[in-house]
Amino acid sequence: MLLCFNSLNHTMNLFATPNDTERILFLRKELNRHNYNYYVLNAPEISDRQFDDMMHELQELEERHPEMSDPNSPTQRVGSDLSNDFEPVTHKRPMLSLGNTYSRGDVQAFYERVAESLGGEPFDICCELKFDGLSISLLYEHGRLVRAATRGDGVQGDDVTANVRTIRTVPLVLPEGLDYPDEFEIRGEVLMPWDSFERLNAERERREEPLFANPRNAASGTLKSKKSAAVAQRRLDAYLYYLLGDALTAQTHYERMQQAARWGFNVSPTAKLAHSLQDIYDYIDYWDEARHSLPFATDGIVLKVNDLRQQQRLGYTAKNPRWAIAYKFQAEQAVTRLLDVTFKVGRTGAVTPVANMEPVLLAGTTVRRASLHNEDIIRQLDLHIGDMVRVEKAGEIIPQIVGVADVAPANAVERGAAVQFIKTCPECGATLVRYEGEAAHYCPNDTACPPQIKGRIEHFISREAMNIDSVGPETVDDYYERGLIRDAADLYRLTAEQLMGNDGTRRRSAEKVIAGIRRSLDVPFERVLFALGIRFVGKVVAKTLARRFGSLDALRAASLDDLMQTEGVGQAIAESVLRYFADERNLAFVARLAEAGVRMEAEQTALQSTALAGMSIVISGTFARHSREEYKALIEAHGGKNVGSISKKTTFILAGENMGPSKLEKASKLGVPLKTEEEFLQMIEG
Repeated sequence: MLLCFNSLNHTMNLFATPNDTERILFLRKELNRHNYNYYVLNAPEISDRQFDDMMHELQELEERHPEMSDPNSPTQRVGSDLSNDFEPVTHKRPMLSLGNTYSRGDVQAFYERVAESLGGEPFDICCELKFDGLSISLLYEHGRLVRAATRGDGVQGDDVTANVRTIRTVPLVLPEGLDYPDEFEIRGEVLMPWDSFERLNAERERREEPLFANPRNAASGTLKSKKSAAVAQRRLDAYLYYLLGDALTAQTHYERMQQAARWGFNVSPTAKLAHSLQDIYDYIDYWDEARHSLPFATDGIVLKVNDLRQQQRLGYTAKNPRWAIAYKFQAEQAVTRLLDVTFKVGRTGAVTPVANMEPVLLAGTTVRRASLHNEDIIRQLDLHIGDMVRVEKAGEIIPQIVGVADVAPANAVERGAAVQFIKTCPECGATLVRYEGEAAHYCPNDTACPPQIKGRIEHFISREAMNIDSVGPETVDDYYERGLIRDAADLYRLTAEQLMGNDGTRRRSAEKVIAGIRRSLDVPFERVLFALGIRFVGKVVAKTLARRFGSLDALRAASLDDLMQTEGVGQAIAESVLRYFADERNLAFVARLAEAGVRMEAEQTALQSTALAGMSIVISGTFARHSREEYKALIEAHGGKNVGSISKKTTFILAGENMGPSKLEKASKLGVPLKTEEEFLQMIEG
């Protein structure tokens, strides 16, 4: 650490305050300042030893004075060994995602759309690096961090305040006397620097644990850790890039970020204002090369209209702001040797070929394996064992082989054997099948193929499903091999005595597992539906179906037409749901879950009114007063039903701006009336 010392008098004055209360407050202020100087400005004023001495003194004083406890004290950066149970947090303002592009033509189109929408009014574009991490929202009140939340689904995220407090570049308390408002929100990205990532994976490799694929996954997994002490050890970082608040005075995005930097936030110094399209291209060209020297991963450039009033005029689509876009860098490539191909069976029975290669450095990480996806890809690539292959990272994350290189191994005389897709399951020996219209091969032996069975159980217990955090993949494997479980419903029949066997010392851990399983009985119905693992039914679809039908019995009784009337449910999803409930084994499985006490219906909420009772309503277009999701909620709150497609059964269409011409034509053909936003609100307001 390079040192820039002030005078000896400064250091000695640190020990001049006689009163303990004043001393605690003074040390907290000084330690926060020195922390900012070191981690954000890279300009330390004191040595590590001096910093540690101050920290130890503060710790001792706080131990003597528990009445002075403060979660934002610098001493809390180490985190706690207590388990965190993440509470859901509703964002005050939705955290929308950005539209992505890899094309300069799309950048030009974005620029021209902005120019046209602003009617020729001059505008600037703020160019920023796109950090490859986990989106975070930080809420400050009176200069103190009060809440940190993940993006989640954009409307609701997880409260990860305890974990974020361990990140050194996130200020817990802002310096006094600055012009920040009493309340504001700042958003950014939590990421893991390359050096922390490499150190973490080296430790995991020594312990023979699975390696993280990339810094983004490592940062995400770390921030969701149940113990903040573990988060502190992994040395996450945070860069902030968006400042929001009703009392903010700056009228441009760039000015706001300069403000944030003055207040003590870690803001990227690479941001630049572009006054023309060529300025944007120059910025892209520079960082496409220079990014390789950065201490963190970046996968592109974010372009934002700088003037906030112009941003407001441009507005939003249903998913993205019209005033911003993300340009993604083209994937990097490397050349290495193909050693062999193995085959992996997933929980759905899908068989995925995996290329095993000589290790090669690609986009900052060492790559040893790459997915070959399916038989068609293997044939197209014409792969042979020993080939030198070109590997790239799709979106700089997922390694994939994109072709055979035009160079031969130095010691090769002729190509090795051609890679052939297997005919039988590598786990159970069953003959593989390929369904019409699909590229993947499947093992049909879903009742006796171990990876499928264990995969379905692992999906069932996952955090976004039943959230049985006391059971992990290794535990599932152990219980399966011991004959304790053959499906997820068996979990609810386990006893502590079974789990600990003859080892009485394992009682505590066994009881913890049982307690975690029992807690899953409180999981809401939409997550139970997701946990069932019905093909094509992900989190979003499960939530939609749960809201639409309200119970498993109602969903089971639904017809193909009923299902396809649900927004977001197409024919493939609808047919998959029907197939699931047509299988007697699935019905028996669901019955055992219900018998165990798993929730099979959604909680009933009181209707605000019956103004829309019996009506089937389609939402189309964009709206000024509420988002589409808010309108869906209003329809249900007033007794109506959201449907995804227009039919003769549709009562009316809630029509916003930019409604698609095909929907207009179909509505006209079927005689389905349109209602404006204002007309709809009058209906429910009486």
